[in-house]
Amino acid sequence: MAARSAPSCHLRLEWVYGYRGHQCRNNLYYTAAKEIVYFVAGVGVVYSPREHRQKFYRGHSDDIISLALHPERVLVATGQVGKEPYICIWDSYTVQTISVLKDVHTHGVACLAFDLDGQRLVSVGLDSKNAVCIWDWKRGKMLSMAPGHTDRIFDISWDLYQPNKLVSCGVKHIKFWSLCGNALTPKRGVFGKTGDLQTILCLACARDELTYSGALNGDIYVWKGINLIRTIQGAHTAGIFSMNACEEGFATGGRDGCIRLWDLTFKPITVIDLREADQGYKGLSVRSVCWRGDHILVGTQDSEIFEIVVHERNKPFLIMQGHCDGELWALAVHPTKPLAVTGSDDRSVRIWSLVDHALIARCNMEEPIRSAAVNVDGIHLALGMKDGSFTVLRVRDMTEVVHIKDRKEAIHELKYSPDGTYLAVGCNDSSVDIYGVAQRYKKFGECVGSLSFITHLDWSSDSRYLQTNDGNGKRLFYRMPGGKEVANKEEIKGVHWASWTCVSGLEVNGIWPKYSDVNDINSVDGNYIGQVLVTADDYGIIKLFRYPCLRKGAKFKKYIGHSAHVTNVRWSHDYQWVISIGGADHSVFQWKFIPERKLKDALHIAPQESLADSNSDESDSDLSDVPELDSEIEQETQLTYRRQVYKEDLPQLKEQYKEKQKSGTSKRRERAPGNSIRLHFVHGYRGYDCRSNLFYTQTGEIVYHVAAVGVVYNRQQNTQRFYLGHDDDILCLAMHPVRELVATGQVGRDPSIHIWDTETTKPLSILKGYHQYGVCAVDFSADGRRLASAGLDDGHTVVLWDWKRGERLSATRGSKDKIFVVKMNPYVPDKLMTAGIKHIKFWRRAGGGLIGRKGYVGTLGKNETMMSAVYGWTEEMAFSGTSTGDVCIWRDIFLVKTVKAHDGPVFSMHALEKGFVTGGKDGVVALWDDSFERCLKTYAIKRAALAPGSKGLLLEDNPSIRAISLGHGHILVGTKNGEILEVDKSGPITLLVQGHMEGEVWGLATHPYLPICATVSDDKTLRIWDLSPSHCMLAVRKLKKGGRCCCFSPDGKALAVGLNDGSFLMANADTLEDLVSFHHRKDIISDIRFSPGSGKYLAVASHDSFIDIYNVMSSKRVGICKGATSYITHVDWDIRGKLLQVNTGAKEQLFFEAPRGKKQTVPSGEAEKIVWASWTSVLGLCCEGIWPVIGEVMDITASCLTSDKTVLATGDDLGFVKLFRYPAKGKFGKFKRYVAHSTHVTNVRWTYDDSMLVTLGGADMSLMVWTNEMEGYREKRPCDSEESDIDSEEDGGYDSDVTRENEISYTIRALSTNIRPMFGIKPHLQQKEPSTDERQGVVRPPVSRAPPQPEKLQTNNVGKKKRPIEDLVLELVFGYRGRDCRNNVHYLNDGDDIIYHTASVGILHNVATGTQSFYQEHNDDILCLTVNQHPKFINIVATGQVGDSADMSATAPSVHIWDAVNKQTLSILRCYHSKGVCSVSFSATGKLLLSVGLDPEHTVTIWRWQEGARIASRAGHSQRIFVAEFRPDSDSQFVSVGVKHVKFWTLAGRALLSKKGLLSALEDARMQTMLAVAFE
Repeated sequence: MAARSAPSCHLRLEWVYGYRGHQCRNNLYYTAAKEIVYFVAGVGVVYSPREHRQKFYRGHSDDIISLALHPERVLVATGQVGKEPYICIWDSYTVQTISVLKDVHTHGVACLAFDLDGQRLVSVGLDSKNAVCIWDWKRGKMLSMAPGHTDRIFDISWDLYQPNKLVSCGVKHIKFWSLCGNALTPKRGVFGKTGDLQTILCLACARDELTYSGALNGDIYVWKGINLIRTIQGAHTAGIFSMNACEEGFATGGRDGCIRLWDLTFKPITVIDLREADQGYKGLSVRSVCWRGDHILVGTQDSEIFEIVVHERNKPFLIMQGHCDGELWALAVHPTKPLAVTGSDDRSVRIWSLVDHALIARCNMEEPIRSAAVNVDGIHLALGMKDGSFTVLRVRDMTEVVHIKDRKEAIHELKYSPDGTYLAVGCNDSSVDIYGVAQRYKKFGECVGSLSFITHLDWSSDSRYLQTNDGNGKRLFYRMPGGKEVANKEEIKGVHWASWTCVSGLEVNGIWPKYSDVNDINSVDGNYIGQVLVTADDYGIIKLFRYPCLRKGAKFKKYIGHSAHVTNVRWSHDYQWVISIGGADHSVFQWKFIPERKLKDALHIAPQESLADSNSDESDSDLSDVPELDSEIEQETQLTYRRQVYKEDLPQLKEQYKEKQKSGTSKRRERAPGNSIRLHFVHGYRGYDCRSNLFYTQTGEIVYHVAAVGVVYNRQQNTQRFYLGHDDDILCLAMHPVRELVATGQVGRDPSIHIWDTETTKPLSILKGYHQYGVCAVDFSADGRRLASAGLDDGHTVVLWDWKRGERLSATRGSKDKIFVVKMNPYVPDKLMTAGIKHIKFWRRAGGGLIGRKGYVGTLGKNETMMSAVYGWTEEMAFSGTSTGDVCIWRDIFLVKTVKAHDGPVFSMHALEKGFVTGGKDGVVALWDDSFERCLKTYAIKRAALAPGSKGLLLEDNPSIRAISLGHGHILVGTKNGEILEVDKSGPITLLVQGHMEGEVWGLATHPYLPICATVSDDKTLRIWDLSPSHCMLAVRKLKKGGRCCCFSPDGKALAVGLNDGSFLMANADTLEDLVSFHHRKDIISDIRFSPGSGKYLAVASHDSFIDIYNVMSSKRVGICKGATSYITHVDWDIRGKLLQVNTGAKEQLFFEAPRGKKQTVPSGEAEKIVWASWTSVLGLCCEGIWPVIGEVMDITASCLTSDKTVLATGDDLGFVKLFRYPAKGKFGKFKRYVAHSTHVTNVRWTYDDSMLVTLGGADMSLMVWTNEMEGYREKRPCDSEESDIDSEEDGGYDSDVTRENEISYTIRALSTNIRPMFGIKPHLQQKEPSTDERQGVVRPPVSRAPPQPEKLQTNNVGKKKRPIEDLVLELVFGYRGRDCRNNVHYLNDGDDIIYHTASVGILHNVATGTQSFYQEHNDDILCLTVNQHPKFINIVATGQVGDSADMSATAPSVHIWDAVNKQTLSILRCYHSKGVCSVSFSATGKLLLSVGLDPEHTVTIWRWQEGARIASRAGHSQRIFVAEFRPDSDSQFVSVGVKHVKFWTLAGRALLSKKGLLSALEDARMQTMLAVAFE
């Protein structure tokens, strides 16, 4: 039986023996329900001592190492290790995940603590900086982060009596933290003379700024503020590992095995010594203690949990125990009773009762144990030791029978024969010894065929054969009992094996992934009766396979819980349970086996919620047994949308190339042209790889997308409005429930989602930073406040956004296969579903994560590929359309039934008021009732039904339908062929929009005297388009082959078309019927041109490097131009029709004489003087300037000159359309640039009267029509940026002050003590008389401005009996910082006071009295200051300072917001501006603060300063910004000015959009350096 599907039985975790006491502390608590919560391996355990029952939390994917209990004692937070560790907050009652916090820590999460009201959580990482992080855990949002310490942090706690204060301790330090804004600022505890500087292991906070901490030497240190005030010596005799505060006082536990109870003032109450108790032993070490009322919980290093009742404190009760030190490898099950035996490197052998879930016997041996076996009669227990010996015990009283040592290496495996007469012992020195049981274990034989250590053994049922596996993966057979190797495999064929625990062999081939030869499966065990096999591997995963499983890569069910390697796994004797043991986590897991027949009743256990797919039927042979995908979906799954160069890469590329190009640009360059173009109409709709991307707006307009343009089409007026904010292909579009806003997602390295208004086409918010390569699906929630998106990265990330604030709420890896659709639940905003290749998943939000469950298909079918999905009438119901034409109906996560809806995939479905509408590949639109019982009506999309008002022609009947939308009495349909149709309920169909179909479009020609153009594409069609206001496709003709070029004859009667197979044809321009055709070449015809005037000759250029010249009248070839070394790209005639100009792929510019085709050499000077009939060339002196700095990575594909020869339009590989002044001499000309196409623009043509420019986008299949706006006509418009690639230097004109200020580099005083050169010995190292200053106790501050580091600098006054140092108090400061700052003096209190700054002090100067008061919280120079103008925030000042790298530590640059009157700090914003903050400004409402950095990008950041939340940040400009200010009436618009630029900014959600200031209307105005800004 081939293991094509996973087994239909199931395992359920029933009990875990053990507790993690090693390397963890403070991880054991009572919950509100009096249950006990702790963790072991990767599982959180909630144990009820009353009912002796365990519940499990299994949301982690690796070892849990930290735990914190919420103050209400129901919720638990746990943190794990791993490369990308996360924190889960879960409910101890339901064991469901409430929130997931991720994407911040690396390596692991070492400590966790909730604050007093449980709103915030602090976590400490295991990374090199031991990062401290504060979370708003409900929202899954990080509030603040700072480097914790250079060494390990062991404990952290919130001060429960002071808000926003925390304490952390660890290796040789204790730190007191305060949280203000987003800044966490530490102060180190001062040990002083009171105690020794040493490692602090645990702490607890008390009233009056007191902190108690437990030290490594057993003392308790008491702190007041940051100073050590006293020590309680000898509280324990060794390190204090745990301290727990409760209402009655404090409990401490130490390495000495004692528990001490203290009252609230830390006076001792009592001591309990566990080593002296009944169950105690020497070396017991306490790792965790919890005191609640009259119960105390104690966790020990050796994985035990004790419960102590305070008034019977000498009788501790042992409620949980497990193995401890070393690895756990030995496991055996009793042959007749529900018992399991385990043995470990801790030298103990333990017998567990599987029914009572308890340890019933324990015996300590001399050596670490590595293997175990019980004889068939259940009397003898054999144990294999690490030193090569084995011992046999009697099971009933654990007395020794025999101890034999014949080998030197570990005994890894031993087994009794089924008849009970022999014991086979497998050793790591690659031999197996056979002993006789009845003969007091006399040696009978030896098997020596292996070359590597023995890993597994199995006996045959008749005890005559033994099979072994070794470390090389070899499988060998021996005759028993002598041990002779069986060479002839025939002899073995019929043998039945008593047990199957071997990992190699035909019957278990399927447990190995397809292409692996690794030995990471440690153990297997076959269940013959249930026909299942269980395996254990190095990744902590238990898997169930069907048995036998013969083909590699079989399907399985997998279960997680163990963290690292699972060393052994066995079925119990009656196959009720599976027992698995973990090597490093010392734990024993007991799983209940649920056979197939019971699964029907137990549906609730089908998918277990977890962040790692615990219940996946996936295996590595994913597509082997799936029917072939539909061809269209096949094509679509192969699209990766990856680009060689993204538009985002341009700035860096330019920088790289600028370095090389510095020399050639000294010449004064031409200005950009005066004309500009505006996008007027786009022909095309993206249907070939997108679905459900077409909607009606509120006002009945139609919104859709093509290329990089969002289009709003008004069908009454036949006009379009455009959203041009994207810079690459848009892949998805969603409609806001109010139908005025739209969200679109694009391709990109860091792709963005734009939410924009369909009326104004202005962006409201831009979301980016979390997806890679592209966003392929978006959906709004029913209330319109949230947005869900799915990405194209390998994990297909799903993100939930609060789009107005631009915040990411939650994110998760969606699936390893492509996601086609994401839908938010209309009834519950926290739920959503995703569907795609072979999966559908139902998600719910948990804090910063999403928790997904796969749709459960059961017996109704298999996992299909889903193309569309909608929710039904309740939050439980969902419907999805499959790639085979079915509609699946889901309740919760279970498949209820399927309905056949279409032939071929169901690409689109929509929910209506009463029912559904679906569309499929079969070209049929179907209306359904509300339960998919009946199909009410179908509409077939056919040419016959086209209404007369259509804007074009249908290419074929029943085109594949990709999008459907209803509204305004019509059904709107989008097809794969790029058509948008409107279907009237009564049947007629109107075609509204049309474009080319899939395949690149290259060929373009404009008519010599009419506003029409022709296009020809790889989709094998030739089309004629009307460019006048009717904007429609006039005619279409199917060709045998695709084409790449076309041209009208000078009289407009004929149209020549070059095809991809080397042939070309001439057609009648009105009817498109053939006139004549030729086939002389094999390769693509790349350009085709009639000679000017009468059109006597036709030049035909091909990719095989020739140009053929034909006489049009006689239809004969009259000449061939030879001599090009590469394919021909462009051909132009001169005005006389005698000379051809040719461009080739090798960037050659050649000239040929017509009609013979003789090659001519024309000097470059002469070439300029020739008058050309047309100019489409991209080479030559006249257009040198059109090549950008990065010409090496970017080709210019097309150009076209206006008929008045003043403006040259170009199209390039990055999708830019640019306008240059002609002739564009000199390198890197200035230009105007427009983005609308996504990738390469393949062709550009002006119309006959230059009124319009027509452009073609190759792969985006769109035809765009732009109107040309002459120089005088200027209206302010976006995307009209006069950029050029290199700023010319001659625009300068600096004042010397400005130059100097521009060049100041602010180094951080705190870090650079070496600002002045130093000579001699530092003062504190000199042996000399104390100076007069010192005698009087005046200490000069060191050069460093940072808070001095204790321990190092303050040693010079210890031990000398001197007067105490008096505090210095600042009285008056002379000076004002004006040399490099501006706008930093302000009036306050109606002019009574002046506020300004100098050095690191903010100064409030009272004009009347001349007194000053100071704000002294800054630790380095202040560079800028502003005052909040809003009446709600009176006298609120913001100041920004110098700092070093942006690592969020105390010396990072920061902005302080403070009250000028009482000098209270209201918020500190640590910024990502490295070096310093040079400008600050409040917004109109006073709630937002804008800051600008001195970093190389001159970052601009916007903050919500009261919460310390950073809203948006973006690189400001390459040159220094001097001032940035909000508009006085706005919270979203501001202006920045600086070296040679002015920028106008808008805040949209989390994104900052900027436009450069334009000066071109003022003749000869040059961009100057701006120093200040004011608003009218």
